Amino acid sequence: MPDRTLRVAMNGVTGRMGRTQHLVRSVLPLRDQGGLRLDDGGRLQVEPILVGRNEAKLRELAARHDVAEWTTDLDAIIADPATDVVFDAARTGLRPATLTKAMRAGKAVYTEKPTAETVSEAIALARLQRAAGVTAGVVHDKLYLPGLVKLRRLVEEGFFGRPLSFTIDFGYWVFEGQTQPSQRPSWNYRREAGGSLVTDMYSHWNYVMEGVVGRVRDLYTQTATQLDRRWDERGQAYRATADDAAYGIFGLETPAGDRVVAQINSSWCVRVHRDDLVEFQLHGTDGSAVATLHDCVAQQRSITPRATWDPDVRNPIPFRDQWSQVPANADLDNGFKAQWAEFLADVAAGRPHRFDLLSAARGAQLADLALQSSAEGRRLDVPEIEL
Repeated sequence: MPDRTLRVAMNGVTGRMGRTQHLVRSVLPLRDQGGLRLDDGGRLQVEPILVGRNEAKLRELAARHDVAEWTTDLDAIIADPATDVVFDAARTGLRPATLTKAMRAGKAVYTEKPTAETVSEAIALARLQRAAGVTAGVVHDKLYLPGLVKLRRLVEEGFFGRPLSFTIDFGYWVFEGQTQPSQRPSWNYRREAGGSLVTDMYSHWNYVMEGVVGRVRDLYTQTATQLDRRWDERGQAYRATADDAAYGIFGLETPAGDRVVAQINSSWCVRVHRDDLVEFQLHGTDGSAVATLHDCVAQQRSITPRATWDPDVRNPIPFRDQWSQVPANADLDNGFKAQWAEFLADVAAGRPHRFDLLSAARGAQLADLALQSSAEGRRLDVPEIEL
Protein backbone atom coordinates (compact mmCIF):
# COMPACT_ATOMS: atom_id res chain seq x y z
CA MET A 1 0.00 0.00 0.00
CA PRO A 2 1.23 3.55 -0.66
CA ASP A 3 2.46 5.75 2.15
CA ARG A 4 0.10 8.37 3.53
CA THR A 5 0.37 11.38 5.83
CA LEU A 6 -1.93 12.48 8.63
CA ARG A 7 -1.95 16.20 9.42
CA VAL A 8 -2.48 16.57 13.17
CA ALA A 9 -3.55 19.91 14.65
CA MET A 10 -2.18 19.97 18.21
CA ASN A 11 -4.08 22.47 20.35
CA GLY A 12 -2.53 23.42 23.69
CA VAL A 13 1.09 22.47 22.96
CA THR A 14 2.45 25.54 24.76
CA GLY A 15 1.28 24.01 28.04
CA ARG A 16 3.51 21.61 29.97
CA MET A 17 1.65 18.37 29.24
CA GLY A 18 0.87 19.16 25.63
CA ARG A 19 4.43 20.23 24.92
CA THR A 20 6.40 17.62 26.84
CA GLN A 21 4.46 14.38 26.67
CA HIS A 22 2.46 14.79 23.48
CA LEU A 23 4.65 16.86 21.16
CA VAL A 24 8.25 16.30 22.26
CA ARG A 25 8.01 12.72 23.52
CA SER A 26 5.32 11.33 21.22
CA VAL A 27 4.44 12.99 17.91
CA LEU A 28 7.89 14.36 17.07
CA PRO A 29 9.63 11.01 17.70
CA LEU A 30 7.01 9.30 15.53
CA ARG A 31 7.68 11.85 12.81
CA ASP A 32 11.45 11.61 13.14
CA GLN A 33 11.52 7.81 13.05
CA GLY A 34 9.86 7.95 9.65
CA GLY A 35 6.29 7.30 10.75
CA LEU A 36 4.53 4.01 11.48
CA ARG A 37 4.56 0.75 9.59
CA LEU A 38 0.93 -0.28 9.08
CA ASP A 39 -0.57 -3.76 8.90
CA ASP A 40 -1.16 -3.40 5.15
CA GLY A 41 2.54 -2.79 4.54
CA GLY A 42 2.27 0.93 3.99
CA ARG A 43 3.88 3.62 6.11
CA LEU A 44 1.98 6.34 7.94
CA GLN A 45 3.68 9.70 8.28
CA VAL A 46 2.56 12.30 10.82
CA GLU A 47 2.75 16.06 10.27
CA PRO A 48 2.09 18.17 13.39
CA ILE A 49 0.52 21.63 13.27
CA LEU A 50 1.05 23.64 16.46
CA VAL A 51 -2.02 25.49 17.74
CA GLY A 52 -2.31 27.89 20.65
CA ARG A 53 -3.06 31.45 21.72
CA ASN A 54 0.49 32.77 22.22
CA GLU A 55 2.08 33.58 18.87
CA ALA A 56 5.58 34.10 20.28
CA LYS A 57 5.59 30.76 22.11
CA LEU A 58 4.30 28.93 19.05
CA ARG A 59 6.90 30.48 16.77
CA GLU A 60 9.74 29.62 19.16
CA LEU A 61 8.47 26.05 19.69
CA ALA A 62 8.09 25.46 15.96
CA ALA A 63 11.58 26.75 15.22
CA ARG A 64 13.16 24.67 17.99
CA HIS A 65 11.58 21.43 16.79
CA ASP A 66 11.57 22.01 13.03
CA VAL A 67 7.77 22.14 12.72
CA ALA A 68 6.72 23.84 9.52
CA GLU A 69 3.24 25.01 10.47
CA TRP A 70 1.66 26.74 13.46
CA THR A 71 -1.38 28.94 13.99
CA THR A 72 -3.38 30.84 16.59
CA ASP A 73 -6.59 30.33 14.59
CA LEU A 74 -8.08 27.12 15.98
CA ASP A 75 -11.36 27.46 14.10
CA ALA A 76 -9.60 27.85 10.77
CA ILE A 77 -7.38 24.81 11.22
CA ILE A 78 -10.41 22.73 12.24
CA ALA A 79 -12.29 23.89 9.14
CA ASP A 80 -9.31 23.23 6.85
CA PRO A 81 -10.09 20.16 4.68
CA ALA A 82 -6.40 19.19 4.85
CA THR A 83 -6.55 18.68 8.64
CA ASP A 84 -7.07 15.00 9.51
CA VAL A 85 -6.85 14.93 13.31
CA VAL A 86 -7.56 17.52 16.01
CA PHE A 87 -5.78 16.95 19.33
CA ASP A 88 -6.70 18.96 22.42
CA ALA A 89 -4.64 19.51 25.56
CA ALA A 90 -5.90 23.01 26.34
CA ARG A 91 -8.05 24.08 29.29
CA THR A 92 -10.80 21.62 30.18
CA GLY A 93 -13.55 24.24 30.13
CA LEU A 94 -12.84 24.98 26.46
CA ARG A 95 -12.56 21.35 25.42
CA PRO A 96 -16.21 20.50 24.65
CA ALA A 97 -16.45 23.34 22.14
CA THR A 98 -13.20 22.32 20.43
CA LEU A 99 -14.09 18.63 20.20
CA THR A 100 -17.64 19.43 19.05
CA LYS A 101 -16.42 21.66 16.20
CA ALA A 102 -13.85 19.08 15.15
CA MET A 103 -16.24 16.12 15.10
CA ARG A 104 -18.91 18.11 13.27
CA ALA A 105 -16.23 18.93 10.69
CA GLY A 106 -15.60 15.20 10.27
CA LYS A 107 -12.19 15.21 11.94
CA ALA A 108 -10.78 12.41 14.05
CA VAL A 109 -10.17 13.69 17.58
CA TYR A 110 -7.68 12.77 20.27
CA THR A 111 -7.88 14.47 23.63
CA GLU A 112 -6.63 14.81 27.15
CA LYS A 113 -9.11 14.32 29.96
CA PRO A 114 -11.38 15.21 31.57
CA THR A 115 -13.18 15.79 28.28
CA ALA A 116 -15.58 18.20 30.00
CA GLU A 117 -16.27 19.83 33.34
CA THR A 118 -19.63 18.08 33.76
CA VAL A 119 -20.82 14.52 33.21
CA SER A 120 -23.64 15.67 30.95
CA GLU A 121 -21.18 17.45 28.64
CA ALA A 122 -18.90 14.39 28.56
CA ILE A 123 -21.84 12.15 27.64
CA ALA A 124 -22.96 14.61 24.96
CA LEU A 125 -19.51 14.39 23.38
CA ALA A 126 -19.68 10.59 23.36
CA ARG A 127 -23.10 10.75 21.68
CA LEU A 128 -21.80 13.17 19.07
CA GLN A 129 -18.87 10.87 18.33
CA ARG A 130 -21.27 8.01 17.66
CA ALA A 131 -23.47 10.19 15.46
CA ALA A 132 -20.54 11.65 13.52
CA GLY A 133 -18.90 8.26 13.02
CA VAL A 134 -15.39 9.62 13.54
CA THR A 135 -12.47 7.90 15.23
CA ALA A 136 -11.98 9.40 18.69
CA GLY A 137 -9.45 8.65 21.39
CA VAL A 138 -8.88 9.76 24.95
CA VAL A 139 -5.46 9.68 26.61
CA HIS A 140 -5.25 6.62 28.87
CA ASP A 141 -1.53 6.88 29.40
CA LYS A 142 -1.24 4.88 32.61
CA LEU A 143 -2.36 1.67 30.92
CA TYR A 144 0.67 1.99 28.64
CA LEU A 145 3.16 2.30 31.52
CA PRO A 146 5.65 -0.60 31.52
CA GLY A 147 4.57 -1.70 35.00
CA LEU A 148 0.88 -1.88 34.08
CA VAL A 149 1.62 -3.48 30.70
CA LYS A 150 3.35 -6.30 32.59
CA LEU A 151 0.53 -6.52 35.13
CA ARG A 152 -2.10 -6.65 32.40
CA ARG A 153 -0.17 -9.43 30.64
CA LEU A 154 -0.34 -11.52 33.80
CA VAL A 155 -4.11 -10.97 33.89
CA GLU A 156 -4.51 -12.00 30.24
CA GLU A 157 -2.44 -15.15 30.82
CA GLY A 158 -4.57 -16.23 33.79
CA PHE A 159 -1.76 -15.89 36.32
CA PHE A 160 -4.04 -14.75 39.17
CA GLY A 161 -6.70 -17.44 38.93
CA ARG A 162 -9.81 -15.79 40.31
CA PRO A 163 -8.96 -12.16 41.16
CA LEU A 164 -9.86 -11.12 44.69
CA SER A 165 -8.71 -7.57 45.41
CA PHE A 166 -7.06 -4.61 43.74
CA THR A 167 -5.30 -1.76 45.52
CA ILE A 168 -3.89 1.54 44.29
CA ASP A 169 -1.76 3.62 46.63
CA PHE A 170 -1.00 6.99 45.06
CA GLY A 171 0.39 10.28 46.26
CA TYR A 172 3.26 12.43 47.43
CA TRP A 173 3.82 15.62 49.40
CA VAL A 174 2.91 18.71 47.39
CA PHE A 175 4.60 21.63 49.13
CA GLU A 176 2.29 24.39 50.28
CA GLY A 177 4.35 27.04 48.46
CA GLN A 178 5.42 29.06 51.49
CA THR A 179 9.03 27.95 51.99
CA GLN A 180 9.40 25.75 48.90
CA PRO A 181 7.61 26.17 45.57
CA SER A 182 4.62 23.92 45.05
CA GLN A 183 4.98 21.22 42.40
CA ARG A 184 1.42 21.82 41.16
CA PRO A 185 -0.42 24.98 40.04
CA SER A 186 -2.41 26.76 42.74
CA TRP A 187 -5.71 26.38 40.85
CA ASN A 188 -5.56 22.65 41.66
CA TYR A 189 -6.45 23.53 45.26
CA ARG A 190 -9.28 25.96 44.51
CA ARG A 191 -12.60 24.23 43.98
CA GLU A 192 -14.03 27.38 42.42
CA ALA A 193 -11.31 27.21 39.73
CA GLY A 194 -12.00 23.57 38.93
CA GLY A 195 -9.46 22.08 41.33
CA SER A 196 -10.11 18.69 42.93
CA LEU A 197 -8.00 15.59 43.43
CA VAL A 198 -11.06 13.43 42.73
CA THR A 199 -11.87 15.25 39.48
CA ASP A 200 -8.21 14.99 38.45
CA MET A 201 -7.38 11.41 39.42
CA TYR A 202 -10.60 9.40 39.36
CA SER A 203 -10.80 9.65 35.58
CA HIS A 204 -7.44 7.86 35.58
CA TRP A 205 -8.43 5.30 38.19
CA ASN A 206 -11.59 4.45 36.28
CA TYR A 207 -9.77 3.39 33.12
CA VAL A 208 -7.05 1.63 35.15
CA MET A 209 -9.67 -0.44 36.98
CA GLU A 210 -11.50 -1.16 33.71
CA GLY A 211 -8.30 -1.97 31.85
CA VAL A 212 -6.76 -4.23 34.48
CA VAL A 213 -9.65 -5.82 36.37
CA GLY A 214 -13.16 -4.85 35.27
CA ARG A 215 -15.99 -2.33 35.28
CA VAL A 216 -16.88 -0.34 38.42
CA ARG A 217 -20.35 -1.23 39.71
CA ASP A 218 -20.48 0.64 43.01
CA LEU A 219 -18.33 2.94 45.14
CA TYR A 220 -17.84 4.68 48.43
CA THR A 221 -15.41 7.59 48.76
CA GLN A 222 -14.47 9.96 51.53
CA THR A 223 -12.66 13.14 50.50
CA ALA A 224 -10.79 15.68 52.60
CA THR A 225 -9.08 19.04 52.32
CA GLN A 226 -6.21 18.25 54.62
CA LEU A 227 -4.10 21.37 54.00
CA ASP A 228 -6.44 24.34 53.87
CA ARG A 229 -3.77 27.05 53.59
CA ARG A 230 -1.39 27.28 50.63
CA TRP A 231 0.61 29.94 48.76
CA ASP A 232 0.21 30.71 45.06
CA GLU A 233 2.74 31.44 42.31
CA ARG A 234 3.09 35.05 43.50
CA GLY A 235 3.77 34.03 47.08
CA GLN A 236 0.31 35.09 48.25
CA ALA A 237 -1.45 32.96 50.87
CA TYR A 238 -4.87 31.60 49.92
CA ARG A 239 -7.47 29.27 51.37
CA ALA A 240 -7.47 25.84 49.73
CA THR A 241 -11.05 24.79 49.03
CA ALA A 242 -10.57 21.70 46.86
CA ASP A 243 -10.16 18.14 48.12
CA ASP A 244 -6.50 17.13 48.28
CA ALA A 245 -7.07 13.56 49.50
CA ALA A 246 -9.59 10.83 48.70
CA TYR A 247 -10.07 7.35 50.11
CA GLY A 248 -12.29 5.04 48.08
CA ILE A 249 -13.68 1.50 48.04
CA PHE A 250 -15.03 0.16 44.74
CA GLY A 251 -16.93 -2.93 43.70
CA LEU A 252 -15.64 -4.24 40.38
CA GLU A 253 -16.98 -6.88 38.02
CA THR A 254 -14.56 -8.82 35.83
CA PRO A 255 -15.43 -9.90 32.27
CA ALA A 256 -15.99 -13.40 33.74
CA GLY A 257 -18.53 -12.03 36.18
CA ASP A 258 -16.39 -12.26 39.33
CA ARG A 259 -16.69 -9.54 41.96
CA VAL A 260 -13.47 -7.84 43.07
CA VAL A 261 -13.02 -5.28 45.83
CA ALA A 262 -10.76 -2.34 44.98
CA GLN A 263 -9.32 0.16 47.42
CA ILE A 264 -7.69 3.41 46.29
CA ASN A 265 -5.88 5.91 48.50
CA SER A 266 -5.02 9.16 46.72
CA SER A 267 -3.35 12.09 48.43
CA TRP A 268 -1.16 15.11 47.85
CA CYS A 269 -0.52 15.22 51.60
CA VAL A 270 1.54 12.05 52.16
CA ARG A 271 5.24 11.29 52.12
CA VAL A 272 6.44 8.39 50.02
CA HIS A 273 7.63 5.17 51.64
CA ARG A 274 7.13 2.81 48.73
CA ASP A 275 9.04 2.07 45.54
CA ASP A 276 7.34 4.77 43.44
CA LEU A 277 4.75 7.55 43.53
CA VAL A 278 2.04 5.02 42.74
CA GLU A 279 1.74 1.31 43.42
CA PHE A 280 -0.81 -1.17 42.05
CA GLN A 281 -1.48 -4.49 43.79
CA LEU A 282 -3.62 -7.31 42.42
CA HIS A 283 -4.24 -10.44 44.47
CA GLY A 284 -5.91 -13.64 43.28
CA THR A 285 -6.40 -17.25 44.29
CA ASP A 286 -3.35 -18.41 42.31
CA GLY A 287 -0.97 -15.47 42.60
CA SER A 288 -0.33 -11.82 43.37
CA ALA A 289 1.53 -8.99 41.66
CA VAL A 290 2.67 -5.49 42.57
CA ALA A 291 3.36 -2.95 39.83
CA THR A 292 4.89 0.52 39.85
CA LEU A 293 5.36 2.88 36.90
CA HIS A 294 8.08 0.75 35.35
CA ASP A 295 8.41 -2.51 37.29
CA CYS A 296 6.22 -5.42 38.27
CA VAL A 297 6.94 -8.26 40.69
CA ALA A 298 4.83 -11.38 41.16
CA GLN A 299 4.47 -14.32 43.52
CA GLN A 300 2.76 -17.61 42.68
CA ARG A 301 0.59 -19.56 45.09
CA SER A 302 3.04 -22.47 45.15
CA ILE A 303 5.89 -20.31 46.48
CA THR A 304 3.86 -18.15 48.85
CA PRO A 305 5.49 -18.26 52.33
CA ARG A 306 3.48 -19.54 55.27
CA ALA A 307 3.28 -16.44 57.42
CA THR A 308 2.13 -16.61 61.05
CA TRP A 309 1.36 -13.80 63.48
CA ASP A 310 3.68 -13.53 66.48
CA PRO A 311 4.22 -9.95 67.67
CA ASP A 312 6.80 -11.03 70.25
CA VAL A 313 9.31 -12.30 67.67
CA ARG A 314 10.90 -10.30 64.86
CA ASN A 315 9.55 -11.72 61.60
CA PRO A 316 12.20 -14.01 60.03
CA ILE A 317 10.72 -14.07 56.49
CA PRO A 318 12.35 -11.78 53.89
CA PHE A 319 9.04 -11.09 52.17
CA ARG A 320 10.33 -8.75 49.46
CA ASP A 321 13.07 -11.19 48.43
CA GLN A 322 10.52 -13.86 47.57
CA TRP A 323 8.92 -12.01 44.65
CA SER A 324 10.06 -12.42 41.04
CA GLN A 325 10.55 -9.62 38.54
CA VAL A 326 8.14 -9.81 35.61
CA PRO A 327 10.17 -9.32 32.40
CA ALA A 328 9.08 -6.92 29.71
CA ASN A 329 9.68 -9.42 26.89
CA ALA A 330 9.24 -6.51 24.50
CA ASP A 331 10.45 -2.98 23.81
CA LEU A 332 8.08 -0.91 25.96
CA ASP A 333 8.19 2.63 24.62
CA ASN A 334 7.03 5.85 26.28
CA GLY A 335 3.38 5.28 27.22
CA PHE A 336 2.08 8.49 25.62
CA LYS A 337 3.93 7.70 22.40
CA ALA A 338 2.66 4.11 22.39
CA GLN A 339 -0.95 5.24 22.60
CA TRP A 340 -0.43 7.92 19.96
CA ALA A 341 0.91 5.23 17.62
CA GLU A 342 -2.09 2.99 18.28
CA PHE A 343 -4.56 5.83 17.83
CA LEU A 344 -3.02 7.07 14.56
CA ALA A 345 -3.03 3.52 13.19
CA ASP A 346 -6.74 3.31 14.04
CA VAL A 347 -7.39 6.61 12.24
CA ALA A 348 -5.52 5.40 9.17
CA ALA A 349 -7.58 2.17 9.16
CA GLY A 350 -10.85 4.01 9.79
CA ARG A 351 -11.64 1.87 12.84
CA PRO A 352 -12.67 2.78 16.42
CA HIS A 353 -10.04 3.41 19.06
CA ARG A 354 -10.52 1.22 22.12
CA PHE A 355 -10.40 4.20 24.51
CA ASP A 356 -13.05 6.52 23.12
CA LEU A 357 -15.17 9.40 24.42
CA LEU A 358 -17.55 7.00 26.17
CA SER A 359 -14.66 5.73 28.31
CA ALA A 360 -13.93 9.36 29.23
CA ALA A 361 -17.58 9.89 30.15
CA ARG A 362 -17.42 6.91 32.50
CA GLY A 363 -14.37 8.48 34.15
CA ALA A 364 -16.20 11.77 34.63
CA GLN A 365 -19.19 9.88 35.98
CA LEU A 366 -17.03 8.07 38.53
CA ALA A 367 -15.51 11.33 39.79
CA ASP A 368 -18.95 12.94 40.05
CA LEU A 369 -20.39 9.99 41.96
CA ALA A 370 -17.36 9.90 44.27
CA LEU A 371 -17.89 13.53 45.25
CA GLN A 372 -21.59 12.79 45.81
CA SER A 373 -20.73 9.73 47.88
CA SER A 374 -18.44 11.78 50.11
CA ALA A 375 -20.98 14.56 50.52
CA GLU A 376 -23.79 12.15 51.40
CA GLY A 377 -21.70 9.61 53.33
CA ARG A 378 -23.04 6.56 51.51
CA ARG A 379 -22.25 3.91 48.94
CA LEU A 380 -23.58 4.57 45.43
CA ASP A 381 -24.22 2.32 42.45
CA VAL A 382 -22.55 3.22 39.15
CA PRO A 383 -25.20 3.02 36.40
CA GLU A 384 -24.47 2.24 32.77
CA ILE A 385 -24.29 5.27 30.51
CA GLU A 386 -26.84 4.95 27.72
CA LEU A 387 -25.98 6.57 24.40
